[in-house]
Amino acid sequence: MKKLLYFVFIFLLALFVLTGCKNSETASGDDKKDDTIVVGTKYHTESYILSKITALYLKDKGYQIEEAGQMGGQLSRKALENDQIDLYWDYTGTALVTYLKQDTISDPKQAYEKLAKIDKEKNDIIWLSPAAFNNTFALLLKEEKAKELGIETISDLAAYVNQNPGKLTFATNAEFASRPDGLKGIEKEYGFKFGSKNVKKMETGLPIQALSNGEVDVAVAYSTDGRIKAYNLKALKDDKTFFPAYNGMVTTRADVLQQHPNLEKELKPIVDKLDDETITNLNYQVDFEKKSVEEVAKNWLLQNGFIKSK
Repeated sequence: MKKLLYFVFIFLLALFVLTGCKNSETASGDDKKDDTIVVGTKYHTESYILSKITALYLKDKGYQIEEAGQMGGQLSRKALENDQIDLYWDYTGTALVTYLKQDTISDPKQAYEKLAKIDKEKNDIIWLSPAAFNNTFALLLKEEKAKELGIETISDLAAYVNQNPGKLTFATNAEFASRPDGLKGIEKEYGFKFGSKNVKKMETGLPIQALSNGEVDVAVAYSTDGRIKAYNLKALKDDKTFFPAYNGMVTTRADVLQQHPNLEKELKPIVDKLDDETITNLNYQVDFEKKSVEEVAKNWLLQNGFIKSK
């Protein structure tokens, strides 16, 4: 009996030691930092394109890349903070107002500098250099109508409305109609009023459709919307720079840049190439020419010499 108990004891001791070694090895493997960069994307066409461009470009540079699934803006930010993704494209205005609860800033340089400083100090979140495209609000007319009326800027529009009260109708969603940096603010800044009877409120996405169908004379949209090109519309110049800056840029964490110190330098060439006209055209190719996001992203990289043909 004693011998049996002895052998059972030895067996259990050996099993405990082996299990402990195995768990130690597993923990060591889990703690080891993976050098894969996980690229996230927000839930809209422009973000899909930007994320795919970034992923394909970095793969060509030799980085190990994993592409995360699509998610909303707030979820993308949380995923970045929680180490679930390592970088994604976002916008200055969104980050300042939504994530950091700051006031809007119209000047792109000031908006970027404030955002980069606060987010780094508070959250170890890093914003790389901003692209030239600014996906802010835009007031639109049909191209031929703008030429007919001689309207190039919002100041021109304001002058026309003041001289011809009640003649132009304006399409907007409810949010833009009520927010201080929307219709109320733009009318105050430029000194004009469409008049309540001439403002047509509708669901987001429909104002630009109503304009193209001739149901209204002016509409609000985002400045890089592919429909501006598709419907031959004119985006009026915000000559008083009233609208907040929404420049796109890559956002990441400090630890990601520590592990990949050349990342910002290597991304800068593609960031510098992405202006309003370019991103609007890329959106147009996906939304209206029905090309795949991967095809559009890869063709743009090839055409600009950023990747080699494969």
